[in-house]
Amino acid sequence: MSTLAGGADHDGETLARAAWSRLAEPGDTTAGALVSVLGAQDALAWVRAALARTTGTGGGGGLTGDAPGVRRSVDELSERVGRLEGASRRRLVTALGRWAPRLEHTDPRRELAVLARLGGVLLHPGSASWPTRLDDLGPAAPPCLWVRGTTALDSALARSVALVGARAATAYGTHVTADLAAGVSARGFTVVSGGAYGIDAAAHRATIAVGGDTLVFLAGGVDRPYPAGNADLLGRVVDAGGALVSEVPPGSVPSKSRFLQRNRLIAAASAATVVVEAAWRSGALNTAGHAGTLLRPVGAVPGPVTSMASAGCHRLLRDGAAVCVTDAAEVAELAGAAGTDLAPERTVARSDVDGLDAVARRVLDALPVVRPAPPESVARAAGLSQGETLAALGPLELDGLAERQGAGWRRRRAAPRT
Repeated sequence: MSTLAGGADHDGETLARAAWSRLAEPGDTTAGALVSVLGAQDALAWVRAALARTTGTGGGGGLTGDAPGVRRSVDELSERVGRLEGASRRRLVTALGRWAPRLEHTDPRRELAVLARLGGVLLHPGSASWPTRLDDLGPAAPPCLWVRGTTALDSALARSVALVGARAATAYGTHVTADLAAGVSARGFTVVSGGAYGIDAAAHRATIAVGGDTLVFLAGGVDRPYPAGNADLLGRVVDAGGALVSEVPPGSVPSKSRFLQRNRLIAAASAATVVVEAAWRSGALNTAGHAGTLLRPVGAVPGPVTSMASAGCHRLLRDGAAVCVTDAAEVAELAGAAGTDLAPERTVARSDVDGLDAVARRVLDALPVVRPAPPESVARAAGLSQGETLAALGPLELDGLAERQGAGWRRRRAAPRT
């Protein structure tokens, strides 16, 4: 089995990847590269063997390349996977020092049992419903995902958009977010966000209200709803058929670094990211940056130029890092399949001068409204030759913009155009 939760019979891949999610911090590229080269089980076995050869390291805090057993383990790995450069060796030794204090207390079976009691499931790259967009993160991709709620993440995220923004949102921001979330949900998109106060919460609430699908990526464990004030909302996400998703095991606490790393998952998992409202320095800009790096489309909603809450959005637009989006149709066009989710063209009332060339416009401007004027007078007022003026007057009359009275011409008051 590749997708398991609870029970005693876990396959080795599931246990190894669950262990790695505890052993390494989110975004640990050294761990990701090691797992990619050796596989999760062999990589974990190599770490255990390397640390077992090491003595007197104080739990890993003083681990160096000259520590007993470390050089031998790294040399063996180098022979196995190809020559490791000096920088790679140093990163690997440093990483062993990070992982050593956690290895002793890593118990994936216990954490999987906690997940089972929550009704959750562990997904990893061997799972049928693994969201493959996360693989674009390369070595920074998570080893697994702890999921509480729907497990069909791959299909849920196939057509998705991340709506992110400030925690300290304004009434304008929450109103726009609700409109966008409801609109894209009606178009069959899954709304992805981080479950925080402000813009995130508004996106989740509006999606649930219209019966749409929404996913929450957490910075802590799925058993620790954060922020606590949104615990009821996060519960409703699961009840409504959505999911709480985390790359760290149950019991893990959110931290500033984990929030920033969580943002890369939101950006990678979604087809596009839209920043609805963000200050000049905002975590939402971090998410947008990850999306841009991954070549995902990024949109930003403009706000009042006097609002500091929208300064970050305006920064993205000015720097060319995002395109301007103002309604759900434009968000759907940004996140949807090419050619199938185009926003409708905006229609505006036609003006009298639409379709007129420059000469005709000048003649029309020169025509009097009340008393007709002879062509030579109109030509003089327009700054044109009499021939140019006469050539333009006929089409203007056909268009219902000018009318002849005797030997003179004037602008027609009622100007219905076909």
